[in-house]
Amino acid sequence: MSALVSTWGVSTGEKLVGKSDKLRHAMQQAAIVGPTDSTVLILGETGTGKGRLAEAIHEMSSRRRHPFVKVNCAAIPLGLLESELFGHERGAFTGAISQRAGRFELACGGTIFLDEIGDIPSELQPKLLRVLQEHEFERLGSTQTIRTDVRLVAATHHNLRRMVADGRFRDDLFYRVNVFPITMPPLRERIEDIPLLVRHFVDVFSARMKKTIDAIPEETAGALAHYSWPGNIRELENFVERAVILSSGERLEAPLHELTAMEEGASAPVTLKDAERAHIRRTLREVNGVIAAAAVRLGLPRSTLFYKMRRLGISAPAQQKRTQRKPVSISGRC
Repeated sequence: MSALVSTWGVSTGEKLVGKSDKLRHAMQQAAIVGPTDSTVLILGETGTGKGRLAEAIHEMSSRRRHPFVKVNCAAIPLGLLESELFGHERGAFTGAISQRAGRFELACGGTIFLDEIGDIPSELQPKLLRVLQEHEFERLGSTQTIRTDVRLVAATHHNLRRMVADGRFRDDLFYRVNVFPITMPPLRERIEDIPLLVRHFVDVFSARMKKTIDAIPEETAGALAHYSWPGNIRELENFVERAVILSSGERLEAPLHELTAMEEGASAPVTLKDAERAHIRRTLREVNGVIAAAAVRLGLPRSTLFYKMRRLGISAPAQQKRTQRKPVSISGRC
């Protein structure tokens, strides 16, 4: 690997961009484990690029010509997650009008990426442990055992060791998942990468919008480098996209007043009620508005979360429509 890491591409066209020691270390670790078939656990805050690192690991493996299947465990309602992972037979439950293959079947021969694995409910963890240990499972409503050959790459922003100590995550599942941990650093710990990321996103969005933006003012570059970016790369990417939209010439016209307002808001004293409202809203955004997933992440019964939302005047955001796919019939060994 080059001493200076500038970009590291993945098949989607997305890139890991930077030259900082912490990012370079994470990429070096990925390069070591990538060609193996070992399980990888990617740790880090929301928005640090864990998904992109997971896909890069898949591309470095012998499985790269086979599927890379993503599952966001926090964004799928509790009642649907088991079916999503393992599939179901027709009539297995109300609404199961046809047979459907689960993600472990679809990923056979390739890699399955379980994002936010810490949000998998405790009652589903034994079945996940079994498929990781024995490479077999049954669809919902079936007694036929299906063999599958997948590599697991998982990610979480949770402290899984603490969850094990609290009884919220099985210790045997943790040991099975925590084979080769890699930590993705937050953006505030890789300040030297911010100018490279800004230039990269400016190029991406200006090309997409058919604009030519050659100059990034020094004032803008300095402000972006000194902002803390609590939402990490995802927040920076969205901000730069907004700046490109607002730019009418060849110089980037960034709305720097937004950064000042956000920092002042973050430092302003708030009441416990305000902090609770902000925390619930942020969690709902992270799980795409799925109440059940938000309740799991917050450690609350769903009824309690509903009560708190009514008391705090929070309405659930609209959920994104899930992409429909045709049922796939797979039986026996993949």
